Amino acid sequence: MITYRIDVADPHAHLFEVALTVPRPDELQRVSLPVWIPGSYLVREFARHLSGLHATQGGRERPVAQLDKATWQVACEGGSSLTLRYRVYAFDTSVRAAYLDANRGFFNGTSLCLRVHGRESEPQRLQVGRMPRGWEVATAMPAAPGGGHVAADYDELVDHPVELGRFWRGRFDAHDVPHEFVVAGALPDFDGERLLADSRRICEAQIALWHGGRGRGRGPRTPHERYVFLLNTAEDGHGGLEHRASTALLSARRNLPSRGAAETSDNYVELLGLISHEYFHTWNVKRLRPADFTRFDYTQENYTELLWFFEGFTSYYDDLILRRCGLIDPTRYLRLLGRTVSAVLAAPGRQVQSVAQASFDAWVKYYRGDENTPNATISYYAKGSLVALALDLTLRRDGGSLDAVLRRLWDDSGGGPITEADIAAALAEVGGRSYARELAEWVHGTEDLPLQELLAGAGVTWQQQPPSLAQRLGMRAAESALTGVKVTHVLRGGAAESAGLAAGDELLAVDGWRIRRLDDALRVLSRDESAEVLVARDQRVLRLSLRLPADASTGAPVQLGLAARPSAAAQALREAWLGR
Repeated sequence: MITYRIDVADPHAHLFEVALTVPRPDELQRVSLPVWIPGSYLVREFARHLSGLHATQGGRERPVAQLDKATWQVACEGGSSLTLRYRVYAFDTSVRAAYLDANRGFFNGTSLCLRVHGRESEPQRLQVGRMPRGWEVATAMPAAPGGGHVAADYDELVDHPVELGRFWRGRFDAHDVPHEFVVAGALPDFDGERLLADSRRICEAQIALWHGGRGRGRGPRTPHERYVFLLNTAEDGHGGLEHRASTALLSARRNLPSRGAAETSDNYVELLGLISHEYFHTWNVKRLRPADFTRFDYTQENYTELLWFFEGFTSYYDDLILRRCGLIDPTRYLRLLGRTVSAVLAAPGRQVQSVAQASFDAWVKYYRGDENTPNATISYYAKGSLVALALDLTLRRDGGSLDAVLRRLWDDSGGGPITEADIAAALAEVGGRSYARELAEWVHGTEDLPLQELLAGAGVTWQQQPPSLAQRLGMRAAESALTGVKVTHVLRGGAAESAGLAAGDELLAVDGWRIRRLDDALRVLSRDESAEVLVARDQRVLRLSLRLPADASTGAPVQLGLAARPSAAAQALREAWLGR
């Protein structure tokens, strides 16, 4: 069996040491490290952190030749096992790579485990060796007889992240399925029991959504026999990465619930939404997945136009599940939904790029945002979630629901790869008609979604709120005592662009008045005439002419609320959608 031994070599230098043993190697045995990790669509070049690779066979050194940035070839002889040893620098606090210091260790297999070419389908064994005294190991990878862990193949090996260190552990069952929570870095007043109880409600609601309670159709009760949440808390940070039977989470410590605090803070809701999002991926992307991802190619980008479905629809359900299982009320849910609506409407890129195009371009655009990103692209997470909302409300008006579409896709595919044609077919089966027009306009088009009309039909009000000065001017800015007001983004077609403002400009004064906060300019700017704006750019002071838009609603955010007296039909639709 192919075996990886992972040792904590030097926590202060952030170095893991890996020994890879390959029985019966090829005469010219190739190995490589993935350039990306499934679920995070960017080439991250993990091999840049690998060093000191050398090979032995039968106790003798064997020559190693590097073939490209992440591939090596070893010249072997005889039938004895090949052992490769190397070190990996690990100092990435995100959920996508590897981290090691004196307090904690974490890794994904894509960062540490070389892929043995031609042997990917064989069982792979993982052993964690030397660790600091008192450290534990947490992973969803099945335990191996005699110690360590074993995966059925390389894909499974790298789909089980590993947490190392001293951490809090808690457990609960959701529909008789064991779930474990591991929390690293929590403050002493962390309320673990509340986190477990609330997470259980999320998991049970999602199992019920996908399987109609305890099981549905041909599929199992759940697609996993055991599930592990690996949560690392830090002073700041937010993120998650889905895996087949676990998830790696990063959250600010302030987002954890505290003992004795009865209220549900916005920070805690953010954490619960993250938990809900990543758990939903257990079905939507880890089993149901793009046909383009039937087999991963770890050497290069893997393209699909379906991230609007797999990430966007998951983003729709993450907070909706919190509402349905009673962790937030309808008013709070609509406030969260209103933020998403406002963010999408504030991005001129929504009229440039469809969510299908955004999905395909994820590799070069989503993870590489810059000052022009809002003008050129749209988030397949955010707009994808609104496509899901629009389809759900439309389906419910037609007598179906998006819940039923997901269950249909699960049953029809057996929890496997799907295409957009499969999604269209499931929509038609559930809704009783073709949704080709909606898919063409909402997924492949760039026009705004008819959300105001659809939400009104569900007894939800739509009100534009007073915009900030930055929103009215079509810009985004950062403010601090040291740098003053600094422009970060200039939005297409806005007053700031017309005036000639650019990202990186520092706003110094308006009509002779020093500006230290952008809102200070409100007392100087007039809708009737232009104002002289002094900006600092590349050590030069420029004079620009800026006019406040006459329309006071330009860039206005949207606030959603519950209609006080909805019709009987709207009330029934709203209760079916959000729960009573």
